[in-house]
Amino acid sequence: MEKYTLQVNGKLREIEVDEDTPLLWVLRDVLQLCGTKFGCGIAQCGACTVHLDGQAVRSCSIPIASIKDKKITTIEGLDQEGKHPLQEAWRKHDVPQCGYCQAGQIMTAATLIKETKRPTSEQVDQHMRGNLCRCGSYPKIKQAILSINK
Repeated sequence: MEKYTLQVNGKLREIEVDEDTPLLWVLRDVLQLCGTKFGCGIAQCGACTVHLDGQAVRSCSIPIASIKDKKITTIEGLDQEGKHPLQEAWRKHDVPQCGYCQAGQIMTAATLIKETKRPTSEQVDQHMRGNLCRCGSYPKIKQAILSINK
């Protein structure tokens, strides 16, 4: 077991885990931040997406030893009150069905909105293509993203 100091959602957190423990399990099991979901375990579905220094990454495939001094943001840290423009758009457009993939969808979309203030339909499709939704909420997800900054 190794000791690590992580910056998660703006707070320093001390943990002790094996160096090959995926970030996802540190977040969920050690830090009790359960908004980030386990989907596939092989970085293919996007349910575990978090931000690492502002970039969307799949936390299931990142060993904790590789994090170093990077800032981690989970869905819980996107906006403490759940009022990030994307979270509000999700509610306004009634996006979630089962809701399982939604944190990963929002975290991925947040990087697009940060990089591209008014993304086109094609840019949304391209940016979001790696996030899977078992319920098929893609049209509502796209509608919510496109409604930002209009």
